[in-house]
Amino acid sequence: MKVIGPLFWLSVLFIVYVYLGYPLVLTLLARMRRNPVEYPSYLPKITLLIAAYNEQDVIASKLENALSLDYPMENLQIIVAADGSDDRTAEIVKGFEPRGVELSYQPERRGKMAAINWAMSKARHEIVLFSDANNLYARETLRELVKPFSDPWVGAVSGSKNILGNGDTLTKGDSLYWRYESYIKEQETRLGSCTGVSGEILAIRNNLYQLPPDRVINDDFFIALGILRQGYRLVYMPKARSFEHSSLTEADESIRRSRIVAGRYQVMLMSVQLLPWRNPLLVWQIISHKFMRPLVPLAMIMAFVANLLTIVKPIPSLDYEILYLGRPYNLTVLFMQLIFYLFAWLGNILNGRGTIGKILYLPAFLVNSNLSAVCGLVSFLAGKQTSLWKRARRREELTG
Repeated sequence: MKVIGPLFWLSVLFIVYVYLGYPLVLTLLARMRRNPVEYPSYLPKITLLIAAYNEQDVIASKLENALSLDYPMENLQIIVAADGSDDRTAEIVKGFEPRGVELSYQPERRGKMAAINWAMSKARHEIVLFSDANNLYARETLRELVKPFSDPWVGAVSGSKNILGNGDTLTKGDSLYWRYESYIKEQETRLGSCTGVSGEILAIRNNLYQLPPDRVINDDFFIALGILRQGYRLVYMPKARSFEHSSLTEADESIRRSRIVAGRYQVMLMSVQLLPWRNPLLVWQIISHKFMRPLVPLAMIMAFVANLLTIVKPIPSLDYEILYLGRPYNLTVLFMQLIFYLFAWLGNILNGRGTIGKILYLPAFLVNSNLSAVCGLVSFLAGKQTSLWKRARRREELTG
């Protein structure tokens, strides 16, 4: 039983490292390594590839946005990959063909990765920008996004994801998460390469694209790892901004998060083939940033169970009772855990209403995110999560 207390503290240290320790160590290393790079203006030819499955409500707005961007139209090819859409998505896209938009359509639904692979054969330009149908770009986004490609060793560039909403709890939590992610990506880029990308604003060199298997769940992460494995840098450009609404409900957001986590576990099982082993620093970043985070809920469960065991079967009086969670430390720590989960429960009930609700939205968001991660693990282990994606409902469906 002496191992139970240390097991608890190891679980806590794991959680602290993932959320705070890695960003702190990363920041220190980044400041020792190099100053942020300023890239010159650069206007290569771009293929904008938009993945769309049953997006009849938003695809017209997406295409109008793409056609209004501040970028030379002669340098821009727009392709919509409509994977088995059985609504009016393909029909609406065909209406934009006189304005230069191209449709890549497959009647059979085989998944997002299959749709991208099919459309890539039609991409003519040196840079391919992957996007979704439900996000919009700031007018200057393309100009900012392609600047790093002036460096021949930059193989991919990702922009920032920004959440639109009415300030409710779900929107605030989503926005807070992406600001946190943005900070980490900036520090990773300063260190050499970032490891996280947003699939709706990811640009790569066409000649570096490696055809992933159709069964891949998280296409963006898989593509990014392919670029890193070839020895090229992946750069984060926060001024290249993409905007989208938050999920319609917490249940919709949970589905989205679960899918991402299931895809993360899929990549973890394939890591021997996918990780850039020639760059140990980058491997450390990927493991710390991407592989350890889905394991946080397991560490939370382990910490709680270990704490309970120290109460059910308390150890005899020993030195270093804090380390072994002897009394009264085991009771104190259990009380703190119960208070945290109580706050998360109340945060979900209050849903951001009032001062207390605003304070409690953070523990609620953390618990909800990790519950979704558990669902993603269960879905992956059960083989229920496939490359066929279920489109999460977004708030623009109520406003637009």
